[in-house]
Amino acid sequence: MSFEIYIDELQVILERIRREQATAIKQAGSIVADALAAGGVLHTFGTGHSHLIAEEPFFRAGGIAAVNPILDERLMFLRGALESTRAEREAGLSRALIEREDIRPRDAAIIISTSGRNAAPVEMALEMKARGVQVIAITNVQHSQASSPRNQSGKRLFELADVVIDNCTPAGDALLTLPGLNARAGASSTVAGATVINSIIIEALIELLRRGEEVWVLPSANVDSTTPEVLRHILGRYRERIRYLDLETEF
Repeated sequence: MSFEIYIDELQVILERIRREQATAIKQAGSIVADALAAGGVLHTFGTGHSHLIAEEPFFRAGGIAAVNPILDERLMFLRGALESTRAEREAGLSRALIEREDIRPRDAAIIISTSGRNAAPVEMALEMKARGVQVIAITNVQHSQASSPRNQSGKRLFELADVVIDNCTPAGDALLTLPGLNARAGASSTVAGATVINSIIIEALIELLRRGEEVWVLPSANVDSTTPEVLRHILGRYRERIRYLDLETEF
């Protein structure tokens, strides 16, 4: 057994996403396109390793400018691994986080949680919907259905979202059983989640182009033709909406 088997298994997951989640991904792309066409932004949120997916489309080469990741160091391992696990189960944390953001009804939100059971992602979905924002979930439906809710609402993320996209990963995330190990190895949800969220962005761009809307895609900051002026021109229209845009920084 070798790493090639791991890649083979990842390809199986990606093929399932392509085949089984196409309709939901297109629906999600349409929601994002509607938000951008109306002058809104896309908010993203995830806890634990799912925060990586929330960050994936932000300030991303080949992505859109209008992405506002909702981040907090308690949920990102910056205060410790077990503290992150504790914090994502904390009732009321998402309400405190969302209150510092500029959320408007014409916006859209993508919330990522493989289990979809903990307080932070579920309450973030509820807070977004209370503000009139359509919610897209990236989750693992089979895993979530088999798990009891771990939040005060008694709901799981897939039960709340306007569009649900299954990341098609196995319960427990890891793919391979290796002789001599006490648990499976080779996580899959990050690869799956990054594929899904970028697919949503692509579908949104295609829809915007079809409508004849002006579309701006971020170039890589690490190619010679991308000057600070180019990036500031693209990002500048969102300086009041996106928390982590530091457009005054010299680079």
